[in-house]
Amino acid sequence: MEIYQLKTFVAVATEGNLTRAAERVFTSPPAVSAQLKALEDEFGVKLFERSARGMALTPAGERLLAEAHRTLKAAQAMQAAAAQIRGEARGQVRMGTVSDAVALRLGEVFVHLAEHHPGVQLQLQQLVSLRAIAAVRRGELDCACVLHEHAEIEGLELRRLQACEIVPVVPQRLLISGGLPPDLAGLAALPWVTTPPDCGLRIHQERLFTQAGAALEVGLQADTEVAVRGMVAAGMGAGMVRRDQAVLMEAAGQARIWAGWAAPTWFCWISSPAALATPAVAAVRDAVAQTWV
Repeated sequence: MEIYQLKTFVAVATEGNLTRAAERVFTSPPAVSAQLKALEDEFGVKLFERSARGMALTPAGERLLAEAHRTLKAAQAMQAAAAQIRGEARGQVRMGTVSDAVALRLGEVFVHLAEHHPGVQLQLQQLVSLRAIAAVRRGELDCACVLHEHAEIEGLELRRLQACEIVPVVPQRLLISGGLPPDLAGLAALPWVTTPPDCGLRIHQERLFTQAGAALEVGLQADTEVAVRGMVAAGMGAGMVRRDQAVLMEAAGQARIWAGWAAPTWFCWISSPAALATPAVAAVRDAVAQTWV
């Protein structure tokens, strides 16, 4: 039994078709058939039922498929461990993001990794800043790009990438006689799109309401920056967004920036000392640093 045979077995089980499975493992249909027959001969069981509709797992094939997945995962872990011993960067890195890929220059990060660390696979998960920070602390994420106003986060490595501002925007539908509210009190009196308490945008929103001497009423709520922008653009309420996005919304005629208030913050990259001990995570840190030079 060879690892490549197990990969072929999994490919056929996934595709249910010899031709598509052959494309998936970069070989020919006859070679796939030969590899399956070799496995069936070695195991002494039939793995697939062949019909005009394709390839269907037998009961024995279904049981062995789970073992094949476990074996391949163990082989990948061994390869990653060997690469780490050699000091090479290899493996999957889980990175949280709080914004769109363009704003975070993730396309350039992927290009850098492909050129310098092809064995590193970057898996992205979008979530709000404070949740991302907590996930990095718990080891559920290896690193994250977050919005954070402070230069340090206790127990984590933080690298500031770029300064930015959070500003309030008002949708066209809520403009009064074509104009913006004249003061903070008038701004706070509008309907608002809020975010969860563990979102950095919510912190700035609460500060604005405190300065206006008003209580923030939680009504419409969005979980991501993208959702906030969409709801504001739809006229559902005022909201807090990054200035670069607010400028685009204004140019598109979706909303107006309320110019009397802004909160400075930073795009930051964070990770934990434990995660950074892994060459793959260190490679991602270096790719991010090179992208933001």
